[in-house]
Amino acid sequence: MSEAFSRVGVVGRSRQDGIETVLDELMTALRLAGAELLLEDRFADLTSEGCETHARERIGEQADLIIVLGGDGSMLSAAREMLQHGKPMLGVNRGRLGFLTDISPDRVSEQIAAVMRGDFSSEERFLLDVTVVRDGKTVAEGDALNDVVVNSGTSAQMIEVELYIDDEFVNRQRADGLIVSTPTGSTAYSLSGGGPIMHPALDALLVLPMFPHALSSRPIVIRGDSQIRIDVLGRNRIHPPVTCDGQVNMTARPGDSVLLRRNPAVLTLLHPPGHSFYASCRDKLRWSGALVD
Repeated sequence: MSEAFSRVGVVGRSRQDGIETVLDELMTALRLAGAELLLEDRFADLTSEGCETHARERIGEQADLIIVLGGDGSMLSAAREMLQHGKPMLGVNRGRLGFLTDISPDRVSEQIAAVMRGDFSSEERFLLDVTVVRDGKTVAEGDALNDVVVNSGTSAQMIEVELYIDDEFVNRQRADGLIVSTPTGSTAYSLSGGGPIMHPALDALLVLPMFPHALSSRPIVIRGDSQIRIDVLGRNRIHPPVTCDGQVNMTARPGDSVLLRRNPAVLTLLHPPGHSFYASCRDKLRWSGALVD
């Protein structure tokens, strides 16, 4: 067992078909590796082993490694809530795509054992801090691992915003909204909006207009440490929602500013042996896997 992972927390979603079997297999693999198990309290009714359960906050404080059981949405939620603890995270996929939760449910025992032996790769991902400012005062805050979306919140209506990067005016746009994506989020919502795929190791941000009124309004890729300001112009009649990772919702008003900057903390993601970002793209995005002679 890796000496760094003597206490392992397991968090995630508990309302999924067949999750009991995967959870039991995961717990068995961790115990065989000699780890002390900290199980999230939402799993209390899913195990017959009488394991003591804990609140997510306590797990973040005490665990050396946090394993997320669920899909990418579960990882996004756990990453935002537990980022301040600075613990590495590993995902067991019970969702659909699984770009962030890449341990296969049918290989849990094998891959968890490898990770606990110290056979894994790791990488750092950054998050965005988001602030809604009204009349010089902060009225809402959030953070995002994938993306921040400012949109009209209603079908077939546009909003008008001004975009500033590092306090420099970029342009004024009429569109359904704007997506600001990290490299992690480039395979998520921004991809469906026509944005490029960015390797997760890039230190960059993507600003993507959503159905802009001008055909010349195109996505741009900027430095990852850039500070972004989106001004919701006063002539708008819509109160645009500001959404973080599709899960955290705030509301702006005409005249408000939405400020985005990189969170100083980083998320450390662990991957099992043989992990490849490009292999994940081939598998999950159905790229061709054939080699041409």
